Amino acid sequence: MVRRLRAIGAGLPPADGVAVFNRMYLTVTETVRARLGGFADPAAVALLDVVFADRYLRAVDAVAAGLRPSACWRPLFELRAHPEVHPVQFALAGMSAHIQHDLPLAVVDTCRRLRREPEELADDYRRINALLAEVETAVRERLMPGPDVLERFEPLTHRLGSWSVGTAREAAWASVNVLWELRTRPSAAGAFTAALDGAAGLLGRALLTPLGPGAPGGAPAAGRIPRSGGRPATAGADGQAQLECSGLPSA
Repeated sequence: MVRRLRAIGAGLPPADGVAVFNRMYLTVTETVRARLGGFADPAAVALLDVVFADRYLRAVDAVAAGLRPSACWRPLFELRAHPEVHPVQFALAGMSAHIQHDLPLAVVDTCRRLRREPEELADDYRRINALLAEVETAVRERLMPGPDVLERFEPLTHRLGSWSVGTAREAAWASVNVLWELRTRPSAAGAFTAALDGAAGLLGRALLTPLGPGAPGGAPAAGRIPRSGGRPATAGADGQAQLECSGLPSA
């Protein structure tokens, strides 16, 4: 898995939005693996890590095959080369898609494979929360522009400050419990999963709302990578409506 993440990163320009997320995800994956000895059940955590990553890799493979990825991943892949989206937006939008949609499904799949209840994985799940909080803080510090630039692009601070990995993972755990209760009701579980997918996609578009001309550190217009399928999100009234629907404060 680590080898695959490195290969994905090596094949993309550094400013590509997917490359930005991929670098961060590689860091998370390597950190979790380096600390497996500190978990109560290292084998279960290692399996969850693989099952979880597979959902991101499926999205990468779908786009490479000319197909549309799941709704939660479409904003990142469609806006990956937008010159008015800042790198930290790409990183957090990818984290949001992966945590709010992919993670609950990965936990449930892991529990089924291991024939365990989600509560048996809960302690290690929360240990990972603390680890990811460290990574998220480091990513924000590395990618966010300086205070002089943030004064000119206050919407960036306002919008990204409304999302945190801890809150997202707690929400994901609530979704795990719902999906586990629905495991014998496939129609209801499918409807709930589709709702998670759509909601995560909506939030991703809100996080990736372009900042306007002169955005600090956005991907360069030259050499833009073609967006895959779907209509790209736009700023303005559409972006405002997405923010309001997602629960994020508008800029």
